Amino acid sequence: MTEPTFGIVFNRDDTEPRPAVDSDLSVVGIAAPAPMAADGIGFYDPIEFNSDDVTTINAIGNGVVRDALDGINDQLAEFQRAARVVFVRTEHSTSTDPVTKLNEETADIVGDSTAGTGMHALLKAGQKLAVIPRLIMFPGYTAHQSAPDEANPVCAEATGVLNKLLGVAVIGGPATSKQAFIDWRETLQSDRLIPLASTVKIATQPSGTIERPAEGRIIGIGVRRDYEKNGKPFHSWANQPVQGIVAPNRFIDFSLTDGATEGQELLAANAGVILRGQVGMETAIASGGFVFVGTDTLSEDSLWQFYNQVRGRDFIHLLLLKTLRYYLGRFNLTGQTIQAVMNTMEFALRDLKAEGHILGYQVTFTKDKNSPEQLRTGKFTVRFAAEEPAPLRKLVIESARYRAALDAMLDELLTQLQLGQAVS
Repeated sequence: MTEPTFGIVFNRDDTEPRPAVDSDLSVVGIAAPAPMAADGIGFYDPIEFNSDDVTTINAIGNGVVRDALDGINDQLAEFQRAARVVFVRTEHSTSTDPVTKLNEETADIVGDSTAGTGMHALLKAGQKLAVIPRLIMFPGYTAHQSAPDEANPVCAEATGVLNKLLGVAVIGGPATSKQAFIDWRETLQSDRLIPLASTVKIATQPSGTIERPAEGRIIGIGVRRDYEKNGKPFHSWANQPVQGIVAPNRFIDFSLTDGATEGQELLAANAGVILRGQVGMETAIASGGFVFVGTDTLSEDSLWQFYNQVRGRDFIHLLLLKTLRYYLGRFNLTGQTIQAVMNTMEFALRDLKAEGHILGYQVTFTKDKNSPEQLRTGKFTVRFAAEEPAPLRKLVIESARYRAALDAMLDELLTQLQLGQAVS
């Protein structure tokens, strides 16, 4: 007997709702070859660093990875110094034939799920690095096809990895023509793939330009937008300037009011595009600069067409997972426990609604989903519904004449005339 016979006992009431625990969905993941990397950067061994870590970036060496990191850094917000990055180095080809080199390096990025190689090595990051990347790219390796009716191998493999990570990948498609992009797009379907139909030109030393993948720049915009929204990934990256480039790879004709333009037709095919601003053109996307426009995934399900909604639902699921796991095993299944769980969910969703990240929510517990037999085994079912807002993509303005203004003018004129006659 440990309780005092003559004294005071304190019993802590532990049935209060728990504060929500957020997850970071802005960690960038890159799987790509780094032929100039130092020996300390191993193959299929994820490393974690910040995008302004000069020592690590120098160890990775020049190439597509360094360019992607530079593209990310060009997009960051005020007071935002760097993005958090997980990098998996894959094998580079020594072939001098460009086609053979591309195919060999692509195959190594695809990797083997049973051996944990290629992009599958990103799945090791959680246990090894205590961080999970959820903004993924394979810069320069997602656009090519062996034939117009065959999917790119990296894109075809990526969804399985992304489902495990609860992440999305920005994938660059063919940027040479609308038809090339559409042929590529028709081979893919996934709510975790965000397609691009543009590449970028950047300045080179001592002069000139060179074409580079756009994935790092667009993911950099995503990192910035998450930062601006307090880490909440419920917001689109569309209509945002792309910094640090001298031009997109080609001019894409676009009009805000005409669907029969190449830009609008690419957007209708779920593409993301980089458009040039035009002074004096009211139907252009902007007066100047280079602007990214893209809202879509490659989902066939219209409920999950927009990547901000997919990422927002991932955020909610991870938030509930991290918050509610505390209750497992610590509490008996009582009415108080069920109410505490529901209150915790309610308060988490309430805060998201108050900040404008969701439009509304509902948390319910029903008898038909919870039988006595189920409760006896320590299980219960609670349902939540939430509505992530869609990005504003189309504004319809009905323009009409206003006859009442003439009536008001006549009334005012008659009043003035009557006053004038009365004075005279």
